[in-house]
Amino acid sequence: MAELESEILQLRKALNEARLERDILKKTTAYFAQESLKNTR
Repeated sequence: MAELESEILQLRKALNEARLERDILKKTTAYFAQESLKNTR
């Protein structure tokens, strides 16, 4: 049982990390999309 709990903990950490990376990528993409629109005018 402890084995499963530690695996769940590891998976939750990995999921949180993936979510953080996804959010950073979303914000970065939005920023650069805005910048490229500014530069085309």
